Formats: sequence, structure tokens, C-alpha cells
Amino acid sequence: MKILVQGCGPCYKVLVSDKEVIHKEAYPMEKAGPSSPLQQYDPQIYELLKQEETRQSGRLRLIPSENYVSKAVMIASGSCLTNKYSEGYPGRRYYEGQQVTDLIEILAIQRAKKIFKAEHANVQPYSGSVANWAAYLALAEPGDTIMGLSLPHGGHLTHGWKVSVTSRIFKSVQYTVSPETGRLDYNQIEEVAKKHRPKIIISGATAYPREIDFEIFGQIAKSIDAYHVSDIAHIAGLVVAGIHKSPVPYADIVSTTTHKTLRGPRGGMLLCKKQHANNVDKAVFPGLQGGPHMHTLTAVAVALAEADTPEFVAYAKQIVKNAKVLAEGLLEHGFNLSSGGTDNHLILIDLRNKKVAGKKLAKALDRAGIVTNYNTTPLDPTHPANPSGLRMGTPAVTTRGMKEEEMQQIAGFISKVAENVDSETVIEEVGKEVLLLCSQFPVPDHFILPNKNSRLAHLFGG
Repeated sequence: MKILVQGCGPCYKVLVSDKEVIHKEAYPMEKAGPSSPLQQYDPQIYELLKQEETRQSGRLRLIPSENYVSKAVMIASGSCLTNKYSEGYPGRRYYEGQQVTDLIEILAIQRAKKIFKAEHANVQPYSGSVANWAAYLALAEPGDTIMGLSLPHGGHLTHGWKVSVTSRIFKSVQYTVSPETGRLDYNQIEEVAKKHRPKIIISGATAYPREIDFEIFGQIAKSIDAYHVSDIAHIAGLVVAGIHKSPVPYADIVSTTTHKTLRGPRGGMLLCKKQHANNVDKAVFPGLQGGPHMHTLTAVAVALAEADTPEFVAYAKQIVKNAKVLAEGLLEHGFNLSSGGTDNHLILIDLRNKKVAGKKLAKALDRAGIVTNYNTTPLDPTHPANPSGLRMGTPAVTTRGMKEEEMQQIAGFISKVAENVDSETVIEEVGKEVLLLCSQFPVPDHFILPNKNSRLAHLFGG
């Protein structure tokens, strides 16, 4: 098959034999005329943004924490709300002029409580890390012990890992996955909890491909009179859609980001029982933050509305279907997967049998247009800066409309690069195939059809 790529700007052509496909950027920046205010004022930044649009559109983005937001979320995020300070909470602000911002935040809170079935929601955290910090400060005092999943075994830095400030403010102990199965061993977790008797037990992960039993975590926490904090940053969209069991009934506080599988802007959110509402709100403001980022909060409200639709449920189901097929394809190509597969959106490859380092393969894949991240794996003997693992996921490619057939194709791309990691000729060939595949699945402007029967038609002018 003959493939020729023409152009390197925001629009380029992919020629396959005698067939031509026009590939466009994800979010066109110019709509009326050749010159925008940004282009006039700062042409260098304008050009860099155009290049990033092209990169996001012409790559297979497999980093599990990345996604594409809808144009509606993008517009809200770049709205006039970026001009407004709203320190405090609705009805209790420290600045005037909150007639509209109060309504927006109340709406975001209502939507969060509805889709997560939570008693209380705080939508102000700037990020998932800040949200985790606020959860700990709402329930514990400096010097208390917190217990989370070890970073090399799939936990997050803010779950008490030694290089995080969380381990300096709190005493920290870690549990691990089973070395035999790569899965959480709840008996071992209970043993660690009873030995160290932490004030907080943290469930959730950043690189764990299996379903988590939050009910058992809740039971373990109760057995030692501890609090249970659940971090669902990666799987929030799957929880909303009912694809993954929710921790809300079993956790004192649930922390999450608002992007990743939830497909919103980059921010954080906390859900909790009413008894912790006051402490949670105080921990966020004035404990950790000043004024909320109202433009982001507004975009969160839009994303929460999008998540409350049948279309989003179908999307979340397809994320998991795609991840399973991609995992099966990788296994067929001889890759070893942590825990042997996946139940969610995420895949963790142990590359030791392939005799290639995770960092080297991640960079080779990036040159081929496949974006992943190198990552530690359980029992990885190498340094975290050059680990043996590779982490990938399916949220972004699923947003583009790719399904099982494309996942099998992507598994083949990854295998071909891994087997020829030092061949720039092969990497370039795969890159052209990737570009062709991307051209068949443009990044959508919106995720809900704008017709009069759509319950979100008003977001898109329908």
C-alpha cells in the first residue's frame, strides 16, 4: 500500500494509493477570516497552539488520563468566567457580583450529586491532587497515619508515597498488589491495616487495570475505626455510567479529577456524606485554596450534564470493550500484561520479556504517532526514571469513535514498533499507518447529537 503525507500544518492530506483523505485539526481556531486576535497579538503562541491541535488530531493518544472534551466544554472553559473572582461558596462569598457565579456553582453541585448519587459535592478543587489533600485534611491531623497503594504497584503520589509532601505531613504506610496475580489482596490489605491502624485508608489507583472492591475497603476501615477515602480520578466516568462499582456508599469521602474518563476540563471534585460536608468545604476553602477557577468550574458543569446521558453510558461501555480487545491483541502479540488483562480503561504492560525498556519504547511509539507513558510495574527491579512498564488506555481513542477492529490494528502497530524499536524506517512506516487511521476518525466537536429530541440540544444550538 502506497502512503504519502502532504503538509504539516493544521490541515494535511493523507494519500493512500489513489485515495485522498483530508485530515483537520481537532478544534479549528479560525472561523472567520485569516487573522484572529491571538494571531495578531501573539503569533508565536498562536502557531504553537495550532501545532498542538494538529498533534492531538494526528496521533493515537493512549495515555489513560487524557481525553478530548466537547466543543461545549471548551467554550465554557474559555469563557468570560475567567475574569471573575468568587472566593467562598454560593451565598457566602467574599467578593460582590456573584449573581451568576452562584447559580453556576449550585448547578454544578446539583449535577455532581445527581450523577454520583452523593449527599454532598464540592466542585472547587483545582486538581485531583488538591482534592486528595482536602480529603485528608478534612478527616485527619498532621502526624496521623494514612495508608494507600504503593506507587510502584499502581498507587498515586498523593496516596502517601515517600517523594510526595503527603508523606511528610502524615505518617504513611503502603499496601501492595499480590506478586502472583498482580491484583489487590484484600486479606493482605486488612493485615496491614490492623498492624498500623491508620486514621485513613485510601482506595483507588493510577495504574491498576482491575476493578476495585470499595465495599471491602469500607469494611476494613470500619473494623479499625478508620476513615475510608476513595480516589476514583481514573474511573469516574465508568462509575457514573455504572460500568464500575461506585465507592460513594462505602467511603467517607470520594475524590476525583474531572477529566480522564469523565471527559471534562482539568479539575478536581469531592463527594462525601453530609456529616463530613462542613469539614470538606473548610479544607478546600480556606484550607488549601483561594478563589475557585470559575471558568473551569463552569466547564465542569457542562461535562457533568454530558455525562448524565445515554450517549455517555454507551461511550463508557465502549471504553472498556476497547481496552479488553486491545489487551487481548497485545497478549496475542506476546506482551505480558500486569494482572493478565484489564477490567477498566487501562492496560499496564511489563516489557521485560520483550527486552526493551519502557522509556525507550514509549519514545519510539511517540515517533510513530502512538502516545503512551512509561511506567513502573509491580516488582519492577529498574529505576522509576527508566522502568520496565508501559501504561496505556482507551478513553481518547474511544471518544474519536474507534472500536474493536481499530484496537486490534493498534495492538499490531505497538507490536511492530516494539519488535523494531531501533529501526526508524519501520517507525516511519507505522507512523504513516497511524496517520491514515486517525484521518478516518476526526475528533468530534460535540458528543450529543444536536436535534430537538436531545436533552442537551441547547448546549449545541439545537
